[in-house]
Parts: sequence; structure tokens; C-alpha cells
Amino acid sequence: MRYSFDIVGVSPVLQFFDHQQQNLQKRQLLGVEYIGTHKCTLDSVIKSVEPVPLKWGWDLDEVLSTVIEFWMNNSESVDYWKSRLIDAGNNNLLVARVADIKALRAELDSLLG
Repeated sequence: MRYSFDIVGVSPVLQFFDHQQQNLQKRQLLGVEYIGTHKCTLDSVIKSVEPVPLKWGWDLDEVLSTVIEFWMNNSESVDYWKSRLIDAGNNNLLVARVADIKALRAELDSLLG
């Protein structure tokens, strides 16, 4: 199975929490998960991502490898989002998406109608 990881933005904590609660109530597409962390560091992101593979039955090593590969190959993007998180202040989270590639395609197709 192949996985995708991307930083999608910065969000106020309460807004992110509300989004997560709405996803629990809706029928969520299998294999797409949004995570939030107060710090834009590889360690913080990994800690936030670690529970996700257990939930979906994914290969933890492959998921973490995908996150690390993103981090190493996208330093400009990581630096950009780190700056945005600092600018936003303490009541905000860095939001990232980790997904099974097939599920991500299905989610994007459903959004595009």
C-alpha cells in the first residue's frame, strides 16, 4: 500500500477540534486522516501520526517513511508552514493529512463531484 503525507495549513485549535468532531459524526472515507500538532518539528508530527496506522491497519514503518521523506524533500514548504504557525500564535495547530493513496483519490473525486 502507498501513502501520502502533506502539510495542509494552520488552524485555530477549536476549529480543528470541531472539524474532527464533524468527521466522527459523518461517514468518513476510509484511509484519510487529518492530524494537528502545536509544533512544526518532525518529532511532533511523527508523534501525531503514530496512532493513525493502528486505526486503519496500515504499515507503521511505511507511513513514517512517507512522513520523513516528505520532511526531507520539502524543506521550503516545512519552513513556510513553521513560520505561519509561529505567526498564528499559541492557540493554533499545524494541520497535516496522511492518507492511503487510493482513499485520497476517492476523497478528491468526491470533492470535485
